[in-house]
Amino acid sequence: MSILSKLFRWDRGRQQSGYDKMLLCVAIWPIKFDLYFLKFPQGSEIAPHIDKVESGKHYRLNIVLKNADEGGEFICENPIFETSRIKLFRPDICEHQVSKIEKGTRYLVSIGWVKNT
Repeated sequence: MSILSKLFRWDRGRQQSGYDKMLLCVAIWPIKFDLYFLKFPQGSEIAPHIDKVESGKHYRLNIVLKNADEGGEFICENPIFETSRIKLFRPDICEHQVSKIEKGTRYLVSIGWVKNT
């Protein structure tokens, strides 16, 4: 499936844990990055994991647009920067997860990029 065919369409998240993602933008030059809109409905969660990359340093900035009414907490071993709505971390070296959404829906924008080393 081509990248263009994935733009602006809901797709299941990589962890197959109930969240949905919509690709809003992607580039491979001059820096490899992606921009997603994420929706975590009630019952979804993401188990602890690390996102490996082939080379470089992977960064991700999550901006929470709406928190769930209950649950849906982002948990990261060692974030670079974190507030209640802003999460900047290295998903390639820091284990991270999202606790189960017990009530409501969580929405966020996620920007990821890989810095060559």
